[in-house]
Order: sequence, then C-alpha cells, then structure tokens
Amino acid sequence: MSNAHVFYVPSTNLMGRGCLAKVGPFIKEFGFKKALVVTDKFLHKSGIAGKVLAVLDEIGVNYVVYDDVKPNPTTKNVYAGADLFKKNECDFLVSVGGGSPQDTAKAIGLYVTNGGDIRDYEGVNKTKNKSVPIVAVNTTAGTSSEFTINYVITDEERNVKMVMVDKNSLVTISVNDPELMVDKPAALTAATGMDALTHAIEAVVTPGSYTVTDATALAAIEIIFNYLPRAVKNGHDIEAREQMAYAMFLVGIAFNNAGLGMVHAMAHQLGGMYDLPHGVCNAMLLPIVERENAKRDPRKFRAIAKAAGIDVTGKTDEQCAEEVIEAIKALSREIGIPSKLSELGVDEVDLEKLANNALKDACAPGNPFQPTKEEVISMFKEIL
Repeated sequence: MSNAHVFYVPSTNLMGRGCLAKVGPFIKEFGFKKALVVTDKFLHKSGIAGKVLAVLDEIGVNYVVYDDVKPNPTTKNVYAGADLFKKNECDFLVSVGGGSPQDTAKAIGLYVTNGGDIRDYEGVNKTKNKSVPIVAVNTTAGTSSEFTINYVITDEERNVKMVMVDKNSLVTISVNDPELMVDKPAALTAATGMDALTHAIEAVVTPGSYTVTDATALAAIEIIFNYLPRAVKNGHDIEAREQMAYAMFLVGIAFNNAGLGMVHAMAHQLGGMYDLPHGVCNAMLLPIVERENAKRDPRKFRAIAKAAGIDVTGKTDEQCAEEVIEAIKALSREIGIPSKLSELGVDEVDLEKLANNALKDACAPGNPFQPTKEEVISMFKEIL
C-alpha cells in the first residue's frame, strides 16, 4: 500500500496586514499586460475593488472590470466574463472578493484555455489545459477558493451547484490581506467563518486526511473557535481578522489536499436550488452530519475536541464527539446562524431531489461513510 500524496498549493502566496501593497512587483515580474478584474457590484461600488485597481494603476497595467458576479455564480457569469476577456485581449485575471468572484475567475480562466461547455467541467480534473494566470485577492475569511483547486458554479437550468475539482484551476498568486476584510458585515463574517470551520472538520474526518492536512486543519479549528466570535462582534478587530485569514489559509492547505464530505455535498444543493449563503448551509448541516460520522468512527473527534478547547481528560472518543457537536451548535448560536432551513424558505417537497443531487456531488465520496438517500433526507429533515 502506497503512502504517496500529491500536494497542491499556489506558487506565490502573500499574507498579513498590508500585503496587498506588495503584490505589484510580483505582477510586474510575470510581465502581464492587461487584466480582466472579476468582482461583484458591492465590492466595486464600496471601493474595496478600487484598492486593487490602484495597485494595477501604480505599475502601469491596463484592466477592464467585470462586476456582475452573483453570490452563487452561474454559467452565464462565466461565459460573459470569458467574452469580455477575449474581446479586450486580456492576458491574465485578477479576482477580487470572497468565494463567488474567486470561483468565477477560476472558471473563466479555464474556459478561455479549454473552451467547450462549462458544464462538462463538473467533476474531477476534466480539463486538459491550465487556466490563464490568476492573481486572486481575497476579501473574506472562509472559502479558501483563492488557494484551492476547487470551484463551484451554478447551472441555472438544473438549479444545481456544479462542483469542479481541477488542478488546472490553481491560481498563480494568492493575496490574503486582512485590511480588506474589516468592513464586511457581521452576517457575512459569520457565514464565511463557519464555512472555514466546516472545511477544517471535514478535512480531519475524511479518509483522505494525512499528517500534513491534519496538522493544518486542527490548527485552523483552534484559531476559529478563539477568533471568529471576535471578528463577528467587531469587524474592525484587526487581530481577529488577521487570525481568521491565517485560519482560512491553513484550512485551504488541508481540504485542498485531503478532500471534503457530505456537509458540503448537501450544502451545495441548498445553494443551487434556493440561492442560499453557502456558509450558513454548512453551519446548519455540520453538527447533523458529523454526529452521523461519529457514530461510525469517533476516533478523529478527540483531536478536534482538543483543538476546540475542550478538556478531553478521562473522556471516551464518543464523549469527545458529543462535546464537539455541542460546541459547533453553541458557536453557531453565538454568531447568529439560523437554526432551521424552513426559516430560509426550504420546502420539504424538495428534499428527495436535494438528497439525490447531494449523493452525486463531487464531495460526497470523501465522507467517512456513504449514506443512503433516505439517510440524507432524514438529515435534512432534522433542521427543516
């Protein structure tokens, strides 16, 4: 049996307060001439994207802005962005935002170099050619999309979030400057932070985990439990913002190389059908799915409990798992995550379709056990 692992990370990663100001020379070094800047309307109008555009201005690099990205980006976003890229003869992409602009830019980058139908990219490593170069400037602490080989695009015709896991989508430069994150609303901070926690816990319990991914995921869990409530309470707490940015980076290393599981497989379907915030869906599903995972194999939950600040002395693995699940619920309550899917407009009549699609999701095989359709429906019902 081989213990060989493939480890994917971007070649250049800038982190810490003020690091955005340092990216200009790196862009210049690559010799890029014209960027398509991929972002959303809020980030463009609020001036956050403007801070990135100022860096491009400073080094004399031309650009055109595409700011129509939706919170759950669609195939239309990808095609429109790719058309703009080609018409303006751009040679690289700059993504500015959280998971949505990052995912859109990765999809555009691959579509420009591979063509065809973006829906054919769904699954694992479906493209032949590397993406055009991407400079990924992240503005939220949660998705790790600027760092990973994963991206998610909604197929509007099927109301399905398509999960793409593709080594060709890896960005050229990632930028995580917490100073870009301070003005984010508390609800967004909470949702993206719980997305990061979900990434970390799923990366630990998946059978694909190994020493390096466990180390980074567990370190991230400790940081998130300590700093996420602070970041939600006071968005201008720069220490909390910086620590959450580090946690997200560590999480990216973990799940980028270990994989995810049923929490994400199920959350993707809620986002695709109801256009709900991905992090909120993850937060609500996380304790439900992990309780079922712990029933099958509770051993990994001792390490997670320690990372979450739980005293494990004299406790069984099962007791550790129970306390982890309660700690997740308590954290969600503290930061204002909704408790019921019905509050978000989810209808019981859709549960069978949601379950069927979840079982086909690219993240599903990474779960420690493979649930039946009935078991997935039952897990959805618990929080309906």
